[in-house]
Amino acid sequence: METSIIFAVAIIFFVLIIIIKGVKIVPQSDLYVIERLGKFNKELHGGFHLIIPIIDQVRAILTSREQLVDIEKQSVITKDNVNISIDGIVFCKVDDAMEATYNVVDFKNAIANLAMTTLRSEIGGMDLDDTLSNRETLNAKLQNELGSAAANWGIKVTRVEISDISVPAEIERAMNMQMEAERSKRAVETKARADKEAVIRKAEGFKQEEILKAEAIERMADAKRYEQEQMAAGQQEAMRLINISMMENEKAAEFLLAKDRIAAFRALAESGSTDKMILPYDVAQMVGATSVLGDAFFKGVSNANSNNS
Repeated sequence: METSIIFAVAIIFFVLIIIIKGVKIVPQSDLYVIERLGKFNKELHGGFHLIIPIIDQVRAILTSREQLVDIEKQSVITKDNVNISIDGIVFCKVDDAMEATYNVVDFKNAIANLAMTTLRSEIGGMDLDDTLSNRETLNAKLQNELGSAAANWGIKVTRVEISDISVPAEIERAMNMQMEAERSKRAVETKARADKEAVIRKAEGFKQEEILKAEAIERMADAKRYEQEQMAAGQQEAMRLINISMMENEKAAEFLLAKDRIAAFRALAESGSTDKMILPYDVAQMVGATSVLGDAFFKGVSNANSNNS
């Protein structure tokens, strides 16, 4: 009786072990590679799975999450024979668990070594200035080269970053001096362009000023000419009206002369001079006639004396 109980317990225990071995609960981010009798059978993703105990075995457990592969710092010689130190980071993830298990022994180590050799090859064909300034281009080339090789291992390279590029101290000093020289050169060129622009703007301003002056003089001349033309036209019209008036009325000319004579007497009377004498018009005519008679008398006497002699 006791032997049968022990045998039953043993069988139950064996069945439990078989069940436990046959049940696989895979986490969401893991990938299980299952072999059946030493040969690849299937790939298990996250969830509940059943396998045949003893016959099926878990060959490898991989993660589907993105992984980081560190590229150790190494010395690299550029195309212009400058020895620099460089390191980087490769981001990758398992795309095919079977290939990552059977096509490569250690895909992380393989990617790291491939990244170092590819980095040496790429930088060996670039100058130092290109290496420092075209880091994005270098990252893209590395990702392309690593992606092509890692695809055979079931690995997808998502990103490559060059984290640090170190140059020798003497090269760094030379680069700093070069940068200072370039900045000084750009400053001189900028100042020269600014001075040139200032001269051009000043000349343009002077030109505009002279043009405006010439336009102002031309407009003033036009205005003065217009004024003179209008005055001449007014005078012409006044003379025409005077002629018409004189033809229609004989006293018009005497009226104008009397008007001018009155204006002249008024100006003479308002002047501050004391050596002046104002006579009526009739007296002035009489004085004029007397002067003419006196001249004639003295001229006749002179002729008589000359005949007697």
